[in-house]
Amino acid sequence: MKDVPGFPNGRHSSDLEWIDYLRAQSEIWVFVSDDGRILKNRAERAALRGAKLHGFVLAAAYERTPLHQVAATIVWKWPEIERVTELIAPPSMHEIPIGKSVKLRSLPL
Repeated sequence: MKDVPGFPNGRHSSDLEWIDYLRAQSEIWVFVSDDGRILKNRAERAALRGAKLHGFVLAAAYERTPLHQVAATIVWKWPEIERVTELIAPPSMHEIPIGKSVKLRSLPL
């Protein structure tokens, strides 16, 4: 987010700031986060629903996974992520599991 023009506070933006920024854009946005706590905060959940975004949260097992393997798994899962965004109307949240052969898991929003 550091290089996005007009993005408030760059990579130091709060969750509510970047969610609001994406909500205001005309493009369709999908986000991937390693912070599952975003679903535990009532204000952030409401903001995500209102922004009508497709969100993908990395499973907790990724915390112990080397970054290059995390990146490889996201690239491996990208066709499935695209299918979900085409088939399901936003807002939606899904967990990206650690295994390449395990399907995305729908999360309550």
